[in-house]
Amino acid sequence: MFNKICDFFTNLLLLWVLLLSFLGFIKPDYLIILKPYLDYLFMFTMLGIGFVLNYEDFIPVLKKPHLVILGTLAQFLIMPFLGWFFAILLKLPKELAVGLILTGSAPGAMASNVISYLANADVAYSIALTTTSTFFAPVLTPAFTSFYAKAFIDIKFLPMFLSIIKMVILPLLLGFIIKHYMREKIEKIKSFFPAFSTLFIAFICGLVVALNKNYLEKVNVIIFVAVALHNFFGLLLGYLFGILYGFDKKRKRTLSLEVGMQNAGLGAVLALKHISAQAALPNALFAVWCILTATILAQIWHKNQ
Repeated sequence: MFNKICDFFTNLLLLWVLLLSFLGFIKPDYLIILKPYLDYLFMFTMLGIGFVLNYEDFIPVLKKPHLVILGTLAQFLIMPFLGWFFAILLKLPKELAVGLILTGSAPGAMASNVISYLANADVAYSIALTTTSTFFAPVLTPAFTSFYAKAFIDIKFLPMFLSIIKMVILPLLLGFIIKHYMREKIEKIKSFFPAFSTLFIAFICGLVVALNKNYLEKVNVIIFVAVALHNFFGLLLGYLFGILYGFDKKRKRTLSLEVGMQNAGLGAVLALKHISAQAALPNALFAVWCILTATILAQIWHKNQ
């Protein structure tokens, strides 16, 4: 019963994101108090994700590593470039431009695994891609952000690298190790951790809205257009790369979702920590938008198995 309730809560991710974003806009003080604790909350989230990983999740990587390498390559070639391209094309203000680039440079979203299941895609491949891109993130996320954002501001590689190691890799590994030795106990409450992650993503989006309330009243609609285009072409090019790679239908759907959905929660935390509240805004908007579009796409694909 406990796991069923948690699964039900997790499946309402979009609703919680919208509700917390609305709360952040009308009562910003309620959420701004969370800002000093963001690092620790994100670490706990990644610890929980480590709890739900299994050795079996890595078998696709071990058996056919080239498929995972191709998928990860597609993600980090497509999304950081698209972030930079639309920032230039739409002439975004400096901090919003860097935020969009950071969104594209983040690893794959953990929510993509659930969406892949709903879309009748290759869930094992989705987990393998998300996990691999996450482990590469300490190097690739600051590297691509620094490379593309240099036209706007100087991004320091090392502080962002260390932040991702501390907030993502170490708690993820710790959770995986604890799961290995306490498998039976963790299995009984395994659905709690995705539910907590869902709530945390919603709180991040709400906090970013709260910090940007005054700015949002003045911001041009163009940032919403940039986020929508970034997501749309990520989904499209991810699918096209799947065709280029000769993937079957399920794997093409998976790659589309993995490329088009980013761990914008991590992007928002990194932006708040290393850049500014305004730079976190594209990440928060992307988190909401990519879940909405991916859910709709999953429903369409599920009906057309």
